Amino acid sequence: QVQLVESGGGLVQAGGSLRLSCATSGRTFSGYTMGWFRQAPGKERAFVASIYWSGGGTGYADSVKGRFTISRDIAKKTVYLQMNSLKPEDTAIYYCAARAPGSTRWADYWGQGTQVTVSS
Repeated sequence: QVQLVESGGGLVQAGGSLRLSCATSGRTFSGYTMGWFRQAPGKERAFVASIYWSGGGTGYADSVKGRFTISRDIAKKTVYLQMNSLKPEDTAIYYCAARAPGSTRWADYWGQGTQVTVSS
């Protein structure tokens, strides 16, 4: 079955960095848009970044522009989120997601999430 498995979360001090990984399996994601979302306690899940699997085009939430970078390794079937200059407000569970070609909703597939905690 299709799986998105996140890893790389943890506890880091403000100003530090983390790299999240999303390992995919179960199907080819050619043509899909891959994304990262996050959900902080008491808040709704929010978009962070996205990348077009085939062409590599990217998009970011304003709150992370210039600090986070999304990328993918097609050979490893893995999507990454490099997070620099982390702030306490970045604390959340981070989810990997995949949206099928032509789909208007996020998402067709979700990962289980990985916790990121940024201490001040």
